[in-house]
Amino acid sequence: MIYLDNAATSWPKPPEVLRAVNGVMSRPFGNPGRGGHRASLCAGRVVYACREAAARYLGCAPERVIFTLNCTDALNMAIRGCLHRGDHVLATHDAHNAVMRPLAGMEQRGEISLSILRAGEGGVLDASAIDEAVTPQTRLCILTHASNVTGTLQPVRELIAAAHRYGLLVLLDAAQTAGTLPLDDTGADMIAMPGHKGLLGPMGTGILYVGEHAALRPLREGGTGSASESVHQPLMLPDRYESGTLQLPGIAGLLQGIRFASVNQAAIHQYECELIDDLRAQLSSIDGVTVYGRAEDAHVGVLSFNLSGMDSSELADALDARGLCLRGGLHCAPCMHRYLGTQGTVRASVGPYSTLEEMDILAAEVQAIRDKT
Repeated sequence: MIYLDNAATSWPKPPEVLRAVNGVMSRPFGNPGRGGHRASLCAGRVVYACREAAARYLGCAPERVIFTLNCTDALNMAIRGCLHRGDHVLATHDAHNAVMRPLAGMEQRGEISLSILRAGEGGVLDASAIDEAVTPQTRLCILTHASNVTGTLQPVRELIAAAHRYGLLVLLDAAQTAGTLPLDDTGADMIAMPGHKGLLGPMGTGILYVGEHAALRPLREGGTGSASESVHQPLMLPDRYESGTLQLPGIAGLLQGIRFASVNQAAIHQYECELIDDLRAQLSSIDGVTVYGRAEDAHVGVLSFNLSGMDSSELADALDARGLCLRGGLHCAPCMHRYLGTQGTVRASVGPYSTLEEMDILAAEVQAIRDKT
């Protein structure tokens, strides 16, 4: 099997991630923050070590790292936590449904109004799009760091600086960049990221960075192991946003994933881009294949393509029958596909364990399918 669906979840995981998860499950770890005995304290140290590792990666204080269920959970916490009735929100053409569905629901209920920023050439945004769309009621600007369809990177530092000139809060969706690109100098007020993609941790893990200017209402309230004498949710971070038992095995694995990704980040990004550039060149040479996204634009290890006369899901199924795991369809990003003018694409997304040989095999199999149609 050749696995090329790392944009959905990375595989394989580093061996140290597997050992960490197994270690927590096989030894007596207690509930972190829910006791003073040694098993609970040991669990708490694992959680804090992961929080510190994430804080070093993000360049923030550890208490501003909030553990979440996944990136979707983090995005919902940020969006629902900061918006009020009458607010106006800016989003982008490449937004995932984890952004668009909460916003569309709030807009449908008359709670907010929403504008989609004008995309520039190749889908790359320009700060002027913010200038055109902002209103006196605009409170939040949500940016996608890299498209999960084409892999195209947005110039987020320039966009965030433009949004801040209007006093907007900025939420960055780093689902496709966390672990492979630095996030400590973006200037974003909130950053949502999965633990199970570029950070190489287990599924069911995520992080929300909450900056000093982002005061969020908690989505969930309940036990935190702190201020237990009060029936009211504590104000202190991270407790305010982490009610209930944390996913300790996942956090233990995420700790090791963050450590691995942080040490190898630049090399991983360069390597994944080399793989995608090679694949792009090979697929572009096949008659009837359309590759989306421009080669000259900065990107991550994601590429989408179609074969003329074949539905994307049909092509993905044909590749699966030949031992290649790619994703066909809309990739939960219908706005991006409307922008591209497609009904879906086949997406290849590489990871640090992918190889050039696998790119050759994929291109050869697409050619073979093309020759049969």
